[in-house]
Amino acid sequence: MTAVPTTASLLLRGLRGRCPRCGEGRLFQGYLGIAERCPVCGLALADHDSGDGPAVAATFILGVGVTAPAAVLELTLAPPLWVHAALWGPLVLGATLLLLRPPKGATVALQYRHRSVDEPTRP
Repeated sequence: MTAVPTTASLLLRGLRGRCPRCGEGRLFQGYLGIAERCPVCGLALADHDSGDGPAVAATFILGVGVTAPAAVLELTLAPPLWVHAALWGPLVLGATLLLLRPPKGATVALQYRHRSVDEPTRP
């Protein structure tokens, strides 16, 4: 019998996009879709749903992370609007893509820990 993983190790596995049970198999199918099953240990992953939590977290982080520097730039240099569009548009798009996947994986790992879906065995 394997040792029960700690909550910290489960979160790390989720952040890395790995199966919460074995830590080896891929958690995602495609970029944001949750895999049906872990290819290594066979854990059913399809019923885990992260909901809107990761998107809300990304919105809050990006809201502060982009609005504050954009305001400082506007108040200090007052550049034309195209400068704001050229700077902040790609930054928001890229940061959104980077910020969505890790919290989604962490949410699935926490669901695994706290039994949000029916599984035959406890972690």
